[in-house]
Amino acid sequence: MIKDRKTKIDSAENLLKQHRYDDAIVLLKELSEECPGEESIILMLSWACYDSGDPEQAVKYLNMLLERELQRKVFTGFAFDELVRIYKQTKDFLKLVEICERAAAAQPEDVCLLTELGNAYLQSGRAEKACEVYKKLIDMENDNPAFHCYRGEALFAAGLYQESEKAYLKAGEIDSEQPDRYYFKIAVLFQQAQNHEDAERLLKKCVTINSSNPLYYCSLGDTLVSKGKIQEAFDVYEKAVQCDHSRASLYYNRLGNSLMKAGDFLKASDAFKLAIKYEPAKVYYLSLAEAYRRMGLAEQADVIIREVHKIVCT
Repeated sequence: MIKDRKTKIDSAENLLKQHRYDDAIVLLKELSEECPGEESIILMLSWACYDSGDPEQAVKYLNMLLERELQRKVFTGFAFDELVRIYKQTKDFLKLVEICERAAAAQPEDVCLLTELGNAYLQSGRAEKACEVYKKLIDMENDNPAFHCYRGEALFAAGLYQESEKAYLKAGEIDSEQPDRYYFKIAVLFQQAQNHEDAERLLKKCVTINSSNPLYYCSLGDTLVSKGKIQEAFDVYEKAVQCDHSRASLYYNRLGNSLMKAGDFLKASDAFKLAIKYEPAKVYYLSLAEAYRRMGLAEQADVIIREVHKIVCT
């Protein structure tokens, strides 16, 4: 019987490798009836259903396994992990929250499960609940900077901006060798929220702490563009180039794209010309042509495009 079961399992695995999912499902169902306690077979069956295009049936099998997992003192989490992956892929955040709540209730001291629960709340738009979970994690491991960052993100999503900044700065105190990383994280959130005053303030702290990171200068330059401080933005991007001369063309192209978004096509053309100066790549020429076209200089744009095509063809 054991030998026959192993033979069937090997056959099922081969069928799955050949993408013969329907045949594999038939065989795995036979095996699950013969060995109802063999969880690895049910897990394979769920994978086969999912790969065959039947995610609903796959979820049913995984939920069967999850029920068993939740009853154990030692949480294995194989089914849980698969369900989390599926619900994230399908963006079914309500079900994601539901299974995370159940798992966390069964294992209330499990840091990984609590982290998943906090993330699920945040993804489902329940920032306040996420804050509560992350606060619990901080109470459990106050010296973990990641948990303070998680809470900072949730606080920001809840509109508690000052509290969010404090959480990130606390993470920087804990990870005292690189506090600029945490200033940058909260600065990016302010950028995304179009709060360029606070973004500028925090990015300037980043470059004060670590003046050798070109990313900080580029991000500060983008914020300055958004505030209309164009010459300052060019000066800051020049510092990024000084930090890493090998990527100068990429930095100036990024500046050009920021200026295009801001509607300053003339200055964008200047940035793209600088990118071309360091690397005469086709994409930079095309961006320059687009800047000219947006300024109403269609003839100059066409000249550039013709020249680019000549270069490509030769």
